[in-house]
Amino acid sequence: MKLTQPFSRTQKTAKQDGIPTTMIHLAQVVKVYPSPSNPVTALKGISMEVRRGEFLAITGRSSAGKTTLLNLLTGLDHLTSGEIWVEDTAVHRLNEEQATIWRGKNVGVIFQSFQLIPTLTVLQNVTLPMDFAARGSLRQRQERGMALLTQLEIAQHAYKRPAQVSGGQQQRIAIARALANDSALVVADEPNGSLDSQTAQGVVVIFKELSKQGKTVVMVTHDPELASTADRIITLSDGEIV
Repeated sequence: MKLTQPFSRTQKTAKQDGIPTTMIHLAQVVKVYPSPSNPVTALKGISMEVRRGEFLAITGRSSAGKTTLLNLLTGLDHLTSGEIWVEDTAVHRLNEEQATIWRGKNVGVIFQSFQLIPTLTVLQNVTLPMDFAARGSLRQRQERGMALLTQLEIAQHAYKRPAQVSGGQQQRIAIARALANDSALVVADEPNGSLDSQTAQGVVVIFKELSKQGKTVVMVTHDPELASTADRIITLSDGEIV
């Protein structure tokens, strides 16, 4: 579902060959977590833009607001004030049901803990977003799932359960699942959190290749070395861009 974009944003969004070059637009985003004693302000007026096809790293210390920003961007959480646009969708206006449908069709999310379903096979985990979005026939979904697993060099594990493969292989499964619906936006929360350094670098190579293919990749990481591989770095501290 896409909502009408405001006139002011239409005016300032640059275009190339008729296609907007801005993929993500945040304006004065504030997130306050209520508390009976002392409300916590996690984000303090964040404004930023991310270009289509850009590989962006968001870094900062623990509790800087990185994961909160990612959750707001993907509609997993609701902001307190401000605006978040992904292409021409006003994410800040979506209710929970609308956000779930929009995210399932338009955003590939890679969680820090992978969040693979243990009772499903590797292939079933990858095809799940296509099942949710009712994309193609069952055969087409399975063919695409196998093609993604082959691309990520884990097709030989297609009929195993996630617990039967390594952490690095589970991360690749999570990436394949995020790419299942061919979403233009891919976001990753601490993708190296459970991986050794060599495997983490391999994941970054995949992200860079996705960016070259025109996908917008937003990666949250506390690792400065990993962040340095991105096209651009935004650093958060106490809920503000520094």
